[in-house]
Amino acid sequence: MRVVVGLSGGVDSAVAAWLLKKQGHEVIGAFMRNWKSTDPECTAPEDLAEAERVAEKLEIPLETVDFSDVYWQEVFEYFLEENRAGRTPNPDILCNSRVKFGPFLEWAQKKGADKIATGHYAQVEEVNGKFELKIPTDRGKDQTYFLHRLNQTQLGMTLFPLAEMKKNEVRKIARQAQLTNAERKDSTGICFIGERNYSEFLQKYLKKSPGKIIEKTSGKVLGEHQGLAFYTLGQRRELHIGGVKDFAEAPWFVVEKDFGRNELVVSQDESFLMEKNLKAKKMHWIAGDPPSEKFEALGKIRYRDQGTPCTVRVEGEEISVEFKTPVRAITPGQSLVLYDQDVCLGGGEIL
Repeated sequence: MRVVVGLSGGVDSAVAAWLLKKQGHEVIGAFMRNWKSTDPECTAPEDLAEAERVAEKLEIPLETVDFSDVYWQEVFEYFLEENRAGRTPNPDILCNSRVKFGPFLEWAQKKGADKIATGHYAQVEEVNGKFELKIPTDRGKDQTYFLHRLNQTQLGMTLFPLAEMKKNEVRKIARQAQLTNAERKDSTGICFIGERNYSEFLQKYLKKSPGKIIEKTSGKVLGEHQGLAFYTLGQRRELHIGGVKDFAEAPWFVVEKDFGRNELVVSQDESFLMEKNLKAKKMHWIAGDPPSEKFEALGKIRYRDQGTPCTVRVEGEEISVEFKTPVRAITPGQSLVLYDQDVCLGGGEIL
């Protein structure tokens, strides 16, 4: 079988390619260039160099594919639009559905690929003629949250070779195979931002709109914010609040964004961030349809969330969700992803 592997320069995709070659498949490596930048913090040149070293070691061809224009139009412009509106989107989710498993999949098919493969930690299983996206063996590395917008065609064309592996096993294989990136640090942060300050990055593209920082209960003015787009609910860093008279020396948290008054509302009381209900829009169901009009599930409102049991009511393209216990900082624009035990059902954008 001919398999095109997305080589990112990281150890996970490298070991995925190694495993597929060991299994006897014809493996072709592809490095996706998704972000145009001369920023010294952009790691793309280093990533490409590492991918080239991996391909040479595995004796497989490597091609560089430029999807930066598609990424800008399909992901980044939406990311900026949502931030302008005060929401906090997750562009990695859009990148997967609209680039890595969209144009990249089409490109691979033109190359005669039977399947594509990546180093994601996830499982695909065919059950009764339908493809299910499932939590992998290494639950601590589970990336199904980022993949929840994939459809049946995309899942049917995809292999996740690391599905049943633990991260320490992946690094062990990389060392045994003498891959140069065996000890390379895992990448973190949004793919085009990397490990930099989120607010500072946004300020390169969005205008500042300063306003007051207000204490939730008293209405006292505590300082000035740079623009509501640069803050998210639950945030405690970069608020530049400290030593406020009549208040304890304790952390401050963003608990509300008042767009009518252009005020950032903060509090030292985290209970203001706890809620049991949300609505979500733009629902995507991996099976094609929701399980029923009303069902029980496990809901995750962010990647590192362990999930909370909830009741889901389907209302056309939207859903209403009631959690069994309050969850912290339900954030408009972020993704709610639903699970039935180990099966990812799909998800949508939090309203």
